[in-house]
Amino acid sequence: MPHDFNQQVIEEFRANKGRVGGPFEGGRLLLLTTIGARSGRPHTTPVAYLPDGDRVLVIASAAGSPKHPAWFHNLVAHPEVTVEAGAFTYPARAVVLEGEERDRAFARAVDADPGWASYQERTERVIPVVALYEITQGPPQVNASSMGEAIKVVHDAFRRELALIRDEMAKGGSTGSTLGAQLRVNCLTFCQGLHNHHTGEDTALFPFLADRHPGHAPVLARLREEHERIAELVERLRRAVGEDGAAGEPEDARAEVARLTAELEAHLTYEEEQLIPLLDAAAG
Repeated sequence: MPHDFNQQVIEEFRANKGRVGGPFEGGRLLLLTTIGARSGRPHTTPVAYLPDGDRVLVIASAAGSPKHPAWFHNLVAHPEVTVEAGAFTYPARAVVLEGEERDRAFARAVDADPGWASYQERTERVIPVVALYEITQGPPQVNASSMGEAIKVVHDAFRRELALIRDEMAKGGSTGSTLGAQLRVNCLTFCQGLHNHHTGEDTALFPFLADRHPGHAPVLARLREEHERIAELVERLRRAVGEDGAAGEPEDARAEVARLTAELEAHLTYEEEQLIPLLDAAAG
């Protein structure tokens, strides 16, 4: 039965570019493919994850069972894994966190969702935390069949993450009065990802389109200006959440997320309206 359930989640995840319903709806989920420690065959498992800057963290809780999940044994034996994150698929190197680093990461997970603590209480084993580092092999593979679809898929991933951050802020974190440690990391990771995406557009995509569609220069100029405005809002959010561990004020952070959400949604929608037809025409 667990295998059948996992397979349904995997199929839904892939069909909807990372969007799923049921118990995983509204959460952060990725598909982790490991190589069987004994069989040598690939195994794909849906797992929850935590953003953590240039890496993601997965927790081998197995819902508090007395044994580590099979995927954990697999990645210990074969640390090179494949991550499907909705918009992107990429190879990664798995590193099991130890000591204080593991404890800090697990505490952040509990700060974001106390359910992790209940899993630890159910078992005598120390639940492992694993960091997944992308193995850079050029640009990440976008899970899309065309350049136009790729833009929409990446944009939707940003929309989902920002919606999650808004929801987490609305709940007030685990204490209700402070900006949780993991929520701060989520915000900063989102900010960095958005910066990287816009930098890639400014340096690669927009020059490509300008060369082939000179009549769209005003559109590209507007998009670049919007990137600058969004970068200002991102910097304001960084300050509001307390970058480098400084204490941030929850109300300030909520206000900055609301401003960023409004401007970013308008920008993404305009970009899709203007650029998807150009990109699809270029591929035709």
